Amino acid sequence: MANSETIKDLFLQQLQLHKRIVYKICHAYCKNKDDIEDLAQEIIYQLWKSFDRYDATYKFSTWMYRIALNTAISFYRSTKKNHHHYLDQLQVVEMAAAGEETDMETNLNLLQQCISQLKELDKALMILYLEENSYREIAEITGITESNVATKISRIKEKLKQKISSQIDTHARS
Repeated sequence: MANSETIKDLFLQQLQLHKRIVYKICHAYCKNKDDIEDLAQEIIYQLWKSFDRYDATYKFSTWMYRIALNTAISFYRSTKKNHHHYLDQLQVVEMAAAGEETDMETNLNLLQQCISQLKELDKALMILYLEENSYREIAEITGITESNVATKISRIKEKLKQKISSQIDTHARS
């Protein structure tokens, strides 16, 4: 009995240390409070269910990201609901090809719209990138090579910049 309590305590301790990952993923894949709460519960359930298979030679956060992203993608596919990304405004500045007169709120909304249209893997890559994970960490989490991560992120960023620039130009003309 003490062993199962120790495992439970270790799991809860790790979950508490890294809970921000769960909420970041939930907010990236869901737009309303109920869906966010449902997805958070599902991620925590999947983490607990898989905890006995966690390999301590890897960072816990890497393992947690992988489970959380896979769960979120499954959840997204099953619900087929619209979702939005909530990103730090400083990251928006870096990503957006903003015009001189465009405000931060417009940039954020445009970036959210553009990211919401990405394929699941591309969304996951951008979440991890914007979370400032290294390419190596992203590769471990997503299961693709580090060079593939770098290439994909570079292409996604370029695509997002072009889409945002195009939309900013369209808004400026109207």
